[in-house]
Amino acid sequence: MKLPDAIKNAVDFSKGNGLITAIAQDAASGEILMVANMNEESLAKSMEFGEAVYWSRSRQKLWHKGEESGNTQKIRGIYLDCDGDAILLKVEQIGGAACHTGKRSCFFRQLEQDVLTDVGVQVFDPAEVYGK
Repeated sequence: MKLPDAIKNAVDFSKGNGLITAIAQDAASGEILMVANMNEESLAKSMEFGEAVYWSRSRQKLWHKGEESGNTQKIRGIYLDCDGDAILLKVEQIGGAACHTGKRSCFFRQLEQDVLTDVGVQVFDPAEVYGK
């Protein structure tokens, strides 16, 4: 699937060397689950599959969220920011964990003054899923 022209013209992939910032938010609770990157192909595939597909900068390839862990993200809504260089995906987090660490959200470390505290909910053991 290719992006429809109306969407292609609204999204500005040029500012980030072909990438835009993608924010995944729990559609029901509003909790921010993670931040990733998307390119034109990953956005098109996300729209086609109805599940989040990102661009992995570290692996330099498309990454269908949950392809290893089974913790997929069903897209419930897609919103583009005013500049067209960031996208918000309202998702249903299938499997309970958005983070590769096994936490519900990637934002599990809370900084208060000089102290960093783990406040996250552990959903799975990454060693059991990824063998690390």
